[in-house]
Amino acid sequence: MSKIKEKVLVAMSGGVDSSVAALILKEQGYDVIGVSMHLYTCNQKSSKSCCSAQDRLDAFKVCEKLSIPFYTVDYREEFKKTVVDPFVSEYLKGKTPSPCILCNQHLKFKLLFEEMKRIGASKIATGHYARIIQSSSDHARLFKGIDEKKDQSYFLFSLKSQTLSQILFPVGDMNKSDVKQMACEHGIFIEQKKESQEICFIPDDDYAGFIESYASQDIKGHGKFVDEEGNVIGSHRGIYAYTIGQRRGLGFGVGERQYVIEIDSKNNKIVLGGKEALLKDDLVIEDINLMCSKENIISRSNITVKIRSTHKPAKACLKFEKNDTIAIKFEEPQSMITPGQAAVIYDGEELLGGGWIAEENCF
Repeated sequence: MSKIKEKVLVAMSGGVDSSVAALILKEQGYDVIGVSMHLYTCNQKSSKSCCSAQDRLDAFKVCEKLSIPFYTVDYREEFKKTVVDPFVSEYLKGKTPSPCILCNQHLKFKLLFEEMKRIGASKIATGHYARIIQSSSDHARLFKGIDEKKDQSYFLFSLKSQTLSQILFPVGDMNKSDVKQMACEHGIFIEQKKESQEICFIPDDDYAGFIESYASQDIKGHGKFVDEEGNVIGSHRGIYAYTIGQRRGLGFGVGERQYVIEIDSKNNKIVLGGKEALLKDDLVIEDINLMCSKENIISRSNITVKIRSTHKPAKACLKFEKNDTIAIKFEEPQSMITPGQAAVIYDGEELLGGGWIAEENCF
């Protein structure tokens, strides 16, 4: 009697990474089923975002070539509720959200987990550049991907530690160049697309325009630019159109190069200052998710924190507060600490947890 193959649901985006993930798992002997999520209907016919119908068609073609089943799940309502609405709401509050993390948390590793169980699969796989290492029979740990430039562990900090043993990242041990080569060798030819750091439901990157059309009734409108002393130096379009560290698109000249250093949503003001004013050495994170116990993290001696996806993790010390927040103090000041972004905690290559940046100057 032949051994029953372990069934795996592979989240197919239509890109090369998830396609090669499916290929690897099939070659390893898994019973692979490809699933694409229909998340958003883009208005632009030429859109190449991961929300497009073309991407779902690409995923179908790959699965057809690999001779594995494929179908689409419609999560548009859930995507709007858990990703798009919070994205707009945060910008209107003067924060800069990270919708990719919310998508992973609420869609890929929640709803698709439910779908995995529904079809009788034991594991779910994606094309993320990250690694999961089983340290014992009942505990798995999350690590950065081998390809440092493509590492996506930052976007996965909200995963629940107890679910890691049911997740596979087949390309996490590979470099992007090797993934592309493997795809080519197996006849998987996919048009070059934007990297996953782009926001899929805003393919033209016009965040302000999207928010204006999506929530026009909630927009406060124009306000004032002020300097660090509070002097009015101009007018702004609306706080939703700006983010910490922004220099371009301020709409007026003020002599010396200026940056957005603070967004005061309560008073509809944006504070401008010099580049040095962007440097801060502390912050607070809330809505914490930890991969191990507080005691375990406190015992670590090589803690670093990453404050955005492109930020190089910096050495820091942590203070667990009684109100379920963590105060973080860096050894050296960091530029552009931005409320609404995630701050993710590492010990070397291992991801220990993280949370959302709530406020600064906490120590």
